Amino acid sequence: MKAEIAVLDIQGIYRIYTELHRAKTPAGTILLINGSLSTLASFAQTVRYLQPHFNIVLFDLPYAGHSRRYNTHHRLLSRDDEADIIIELIEHFKTDCLLSFSWGGIASLKALARHPRHVRKAAINSFSPLINGAMLDYLQRGSQVLGACDRDGIGELVNSTIGTHLPSLYKRYNHRHISSLEIYEYAQMKFHVDTVLHHEGRSCVSHADVIEIPLLFINGEWDEYTTAQDARQFARHARHCEFHSVARAGHFIDIEHRQANLDTRNALLDFLFAPAIPHRQAMAV
Repeated sequence: MKAEIAVLDIQGIYRIYTELHRAKTPAGTILLINGSLSTLASFAQTVRYLQPHFNIVLFDLPYAGHSRRYNTHHRLLSRDDEADIIIELIEHFKTDCLLSFSWGGIASLKALARHPRHVRKAAINSFSPLINGAMLDYLQRGSQVLGACDRDGIGELVNSTIGTHLPSLYKRYNHRHISSLEIYEYAQMKFHVDTVLHHEGRSCVSHADVIEIPLLFINGEWDEYTTAQDARQFARHARHCEFHSVARAGHFIDIEHRQANLDTRNALLDFLFAPAIPHRQAMAV
């Protein structure tokens, strides 16, 4: 079944390209939120294992992917701007679940802290509330190559750090994609990176404190940048959270190898189909 494509007007400011992938008998509708330098195409594997069960909504932010042609690029978006867009999409599609990847977790948590009325559960993949040594080094180097618009340097940095466990084919695709972006996309990413380096925008625990719906945090066992151990810091703040570590997987968990894909899928579906247990915290292996 082909995706239903729409370009939505958001607050009279942004034009957002969206795709709705319908399931035959959906158990709900999930909004997928990708990470930095990514487009909705990065969720191809995720759509394959979710669409038999759920309607899937994909979108590109104004500066990325299919949305680029519909927007001017005279101002940089903050994470609050991105959260505004997420809220509008939740309302438009009446999505009752949310799944984010990597840096998409910041805007997702900001949006969830506003208590969107339709969302009942959310999964946050490859994300943690801490900037450890590996992440700090990655961000500092990232700021330099992004500022210099060093296209090959940006691609090489991603593949040699958070992408180190990707199969070689994905690394080639990753480098080709990242090294061919527009200058304003690099500027946008540098803005986000520098915001985090200045200790702004990533104080995610304050948002988790007020989120009332169940959250699932999925991290790769081999991910040195957003570690499973660091993600568990959310247990001190979120009212109901669960954690799952994917064995022998790095940052790009479900596309690194088949078993990691199956493990991620099973953890996510178990969480989404389980009855919600309000106002408690849970620790899962």
